[in-house]
Amino acid sequence: MLGGGGGPIGQFPLEQWFYEMPVCTRWWTAATVATSLLVQCHIITPFQLFYSFRAVFVKNQFWRLLTTFVYFGPLSLDLLFHVFFLQRYSRLLEESSGRSPAHFSWLLLYATSILLCLSPMLSMPFLGSALSSSLVYIWSRRNPETRLSFLGLLVFTAPYLPWVLMAFSLVLHGTVPKDEICGVIVGHVWYFFSDVYPSLHNGQRPLDPPDWWRRIFEARPTDTGAQEINNEIAAAAAPEVR
Repeated sequence: MLGGGGGPIGQFPLEQWFYEMPVCTRWWTAATVATSLLVQCHIITPFQLFYSFRAVFVKNQFWRLLTTFVYFGPLSLDLLFHVFFLQRYSRLLEESSGRSPAHFSWLLLYATSILLCLSPMLSMPFLGSALSSSLVYIWSRRNPETRLSFLGLLVFTAPYLPWVLMAFSLVLHGTVPKDEICGVIVGHVWYFFSDVYPSLHNGQRPLDPPDWWRRIFEARPTDTGAQEINNEIAAAAAPEVR
């Protein structure tokens, strides 16, 4: 049931929260939770989800190109932690990229493609954390004055967020979070060429989505000027009515 100008009514808070998310973040979050539930219920196993060059391009298991980015582990506190940061900072970044999903989806395509290329060299079968770290890094660099609180104990500005999360992961798991480090590097390349490089090279933005990609997501604008000219020509050619 839809309300008037006040938005949807008759929805549960969780449902409302879900539909308020922009489209890319919404379905990435939904796929992440659904995948963990399927693994928890033993319907699928993590061995069917990780990325392997041989499995994808020799055995034609192309679904792994996507599932490697949506599995963060079984249902646990660690999964909730990942889902929270995923939906929060992915949502903020997607909302700041404008109404059209063209820019944010191009960012996702860039990051996922680079991470898939790096995965065999760095032995990273699951890439969800790396992709999430890329988005967190980009958001943090674009909001340098934002103050954050981690677990209510540590207060810092946004650019330190990726490093705080890495330190927390190191303490929690006892291993160097190479997937998050890799994600930060991928995110920094995007940030540099999207936010720093243009000001140094006359506004050139080499990582902006191409026109053909924008046309997939954006309706073709109506050429009102041409339409007005056509109307004037038609009016001039029409016989005068007395």
